Parts: sequence; structure tokens; C-alpha cells
Amino acid sequence: MQPTGAEPADAGGLPPDQAHEWSRAALPLPDRPAIAVLPFVNMSGDSEQDYFSDGISEDIITALSKLRWFFVIARNSSFIYKGKAVHMKQIAEELGVGYVVEGSVRKGGDRVRITAQLNDVATGSHIWAERYDRSLADVFAVQDEITEAIVAAIEPQLYAAENFRAKRKPPESMDAWDLVMRALSHYWRVTRQDNVVAQALLEKAIAIDPSYGQAHGVLATSHTFGAHMGWEDVAAATAVAERAALAAILADSEDPWAHQALGSVYLFKRCFDDSLAEFELALRLNPNFSLAQGYYGLALSYSGRWEEADAAARRALRLSPRDPFSAVYYGIAAYAQFSGRNYDEAIRLSREGIRQRSDFVGAHRVLTAAAGMAGQTDIAGVALQELRRAQPNISLAWIAGQMPIKLDAEREHYLEGFRRAGLD
Repeated sequence: MQPTGAEPADAGGLPPDQAHEWSRAALPLPDRPAIAVLPFVNMSGDSEQDYFSDGISEDIITALSKLRWFFVIARNSSFIYKGKAVHMKQIAEELGVGYVVEGSVRKGGDRVRITAQLNDVATGSHIWAERYDRSLADVFAVQDEITEAIVAAIEPQLYAAENFRAKRKPPESMDAWDLVMRALSHYWRVTRQDNVVAQALLEKAIAIDPSYGQAHGVLATSHTFGAHMGWEDVAAATAVAERAALAAILADSEDPWAHQALGSVYLFKRCFDDSLAEFELALRLNPNFSLAQGYYGLALSYSGRWEEADAAARRALRLSPRDPFSAVYYGIAAYAQFSGRNYDEAIRLSREGIRQRSDFVGAHRVLTAAAGMAGQTDIAGVALQELRRAQPNISLAWIAGQMPIKLDAEREHYLEGFRRAGLD
């Protein structure tokens, strides 16, 4: 068994006096088994097949995450170690876990060989290891077997009590699954062009398998994210996303991506209570879904509940401490602090988001408004210049009309920050 660490009641996993000191030091172990699934190594010799081994890893993460008594590190943080020679102990310290899963995938013709092993970092021992040599047609059964074996090795009594079996509905066509895995590899890169590429791949997957719920859910989420970034027209993107989100719910109402997608749609339609309810449902289905935690924080922020929004952003960062989307989570936390009139903290968090992703529009927006409200004229001027570069269509009218802020007073507060920074 994993040695348990003393984690405070704060769900973000940090002491209250360090609530905003998100560092890259070793993280404390939670009070439940904490696991990271590293990206399985592609042994086929063809880099074009990376998406396949990545998809296997991601599906195992998703299946493990459905068990509430496990703390499972989100996909994006685990994948930061892809292709890197890093000692297991360092990975465990940086991610705050006691167990690490690693493996490899060799795909050739219509066969696939998957090896996996579960490591106890504290003892340096291998708790479990197995090799599967199967037809590609059996790949989903193999993933379920690997997941169940990991669960059984860590917590056999809980495994027996729960009678765990992933209820995922695999797509009927492997071609559709391939396309979704390729799309996700682009979506997680968080760029405008990659978002467009991901959408095209998802639409192809849906054309092949119209009942593929995750494809619809990711497509909807990509469109609402594009709208939030200013890459797409909000009304048009929301209309497309709503159709996709409802299709995702119809295809698989137990898929967290479906509810994450619908929550995003409701947010941009300004149905705030419905939005929060959908994000909460997504998190009940998968408590380790860092993206849903982040979006939940965004919806809480725009609903005027800044302290809860800040806590949700911290949970997202704790679940996925090494994540291409962490810049987004910092931006959400920054806006929460802006709403709480903590302008210096909003500036600090915005700068961290921009440091991680210089093109992240949301952090540029908060930095501009926070510097304006803080009376830091020089910082506000430079921030506004960078914001205009990142989002050329930015204006007071765009903010007032496109950003789904529930309370008139909060919208005016945000607009006033931009006015003081010089935006018209």
C-alpha cells in the first residue's frame, strides 16, 4: 500500500496559506491512492503511430479516473514526460503520486502488443506487469483488462466491492477512434490552427460513426473554446457546439466529455445555473477531469462566485500540474482574483499564464484590466498592446457583448479596467 500523506481539507491539495503559491516543488500525496499513467511508448518505429499509443494511455487514464477513490493525474501532465528520460522518483515527486504506470505499444498489421507495469515509487518495486498480444479488434477489451488489473493490484478490497467494469461505449469503427485520438493530440496543443485541424478530424470521425459520443463532445468543446479565445464568432460557434453537445449526450449520457461540452454551451448561452449543473455532473462522472474543473471555475467566475472559482482553478492545476492547459487555468484564477478586487494577485497569475503561453488571449485580457484598475499605467499600456496583437478584434463592445458575465456590476467592473488601460 501507498504511504498516506497528510493532505489538508482544501481540495486543491495545498495548505490555505499557500493557496496561490503554485510552485513546481514536490507535491504532497493525497489521502487516497494517487496514480500517474505515463504515455505508453510507441515501439512500431513509425512516429506517425504515436497517436495510437497515446490513445491507449489516455483511455486507461479515463477508465481509472471513473473510480472516485483514486487520485489520477490528468492526461496532459503525465504526457509532459513523453520521450524524456526522467527518473521515476522525480516524476512521482513532481506529480505528487505514489504509483506510476508505464508501458509500450507495438502495432503491426492487424495485431497489437501492449505491455504495462505498475510501479510503487516508495519501494521501487513492480507491483504488477503484463503483456497482451491481440488482434486490433480486441483493443478495447485489452484496455479494460489492463485497467482492472491495475485497480486490483492497488486496492483489491475496493475492487471487489465495486465490481468495476468500465462502461465506456467504444466506437464501432476503429477508423473513427483513430481520428478522435489524432484530433485530441491537436486539441491539447492549444493553438488556433490546431483547434481547426482537430475540428476537421472530429467531423470525419462523426461522419464514419455518428453515434461516437466523445467525438461530438470534443467537437463541441473545441468550438466553445475557440469562441472564448476570440478565434470564432460566439453565436455561430455556440450554435454548432450545442448541436454537437446534445448529440454527445444522446450517444452516451455517462461520458464526462458530453456534460463538459453541454456545460460550455450553456455558459455561452448565459444559462448559468444549467452550465454549473452540467460541469458538476461531468465531475461526478470523472472527479479527475481537469478540463472540466477548469471550465467549472470559469463558469463560477462569470457567475460572480470568485472564491469558489479560484478553488476550482487550483483543483485543476493540482490534478494536472504539468499541462498545456495550465495557462488557461492560471487565466481563470486570475479573472477570479480580478473579480475579488485582488488586482496584484490577478496581475501575477495573468503573467504566469502568459509566461506559459504567450499567445493566451484570456490572460492578456485579465492582465490589461487588472493593471488598469490598479493604476499601473505603464503595465496596462504594454498589456493592451500585446492583447491587441493576440486578439485583433478586441474592443469594449466585444467584451460587453461576447463575454458571458452574469452580473451587470461585474461586467461594468471589467469594462472599467479596460477603459483605464486605454481600450475603446
